[in-house]
Amino acid sequence: MSYSSHFLTHPKYRADIDGLRAVAVLSVVVFHAFPQWIRGGFIGVDIFFVISGFLISTIIFSNLESATFSLLEFYIRRIKRIFPALLVVLVFSYIVGWFVLLPSEYSELGKHITSGVFFVSNLTLWSESGYFDTTAEVKPLLHLWSLGIEEQFYLLWPVILIFAWKRKYNLMTLILAFGTISYFLNVKGIKEDATATFYSPQTRFWELLCGALLAWTSINASKNLHWLKLKLDLGFCRIFY
Repeated sequence: MSYSSHFLTHPKYRADIDGLRAVAVLSVVVFHAFPQWIRGGFIGVDIFFVISGFLISTIIFSNLESATFSLLEFYIRRIKRIFPALLVVLVFSYIVGWFVLLPSEYSELGKHITSGVFFVSNLTLWSESGYFDTTAEVKPLLHLWSLGIEEQFYLLWPVILIFAWKRKYNLMTLILAFGTISYFLNVKGIKEDATATFYSPQTRFWELLCGALLAWTSINASKNLHWLKLKLDLGFCRIFY
């Protein structure tokens, strides 16, 4: 099976998923603006992670089965999708920061911009946490922590799936195994170091893997329904003809 063909297919547009995205984003925005209105509004990030895991895994699973998956094309499309908007945010923050931030804060902003470009904002923010950490108000790129976790998942997950697919491993078992380990690390880590658990990719991947599980179930459920319909049609043909 070749993975060099450049015919990466994508699922059709789904308005319901866009609606869920809107709910996820609005819950976080409203929580920041009016925390007394929506307690626990950060659950919007969790919803977004599940959606992302579902969409990306659907693309990978579908193209692996049709032998059209290209790792290079996958990464190129991710860059084209993310970087234009990301660069606008980074440049705008850099310009505005010159006028509104103190020298030490502006220097920190430069570090966060670099982290944003390389999708390691979550790791940078994790390393800064502690007694002498600055407030969130002077970290305009704080929200990029979630993008960092997503892109780290997108970097590793296709490689793992290609490896597993070539060796004919059971992908459902693989998803459940990785998801269970990540969830266990999350639950264990919250008691020991909540900040590290919040920013660490290994304690967040289970949410994206929930989306991957939904994608695998959805694809295979469609196959099973098609197979069942075919069997029923053949059965009726034998009875009546």
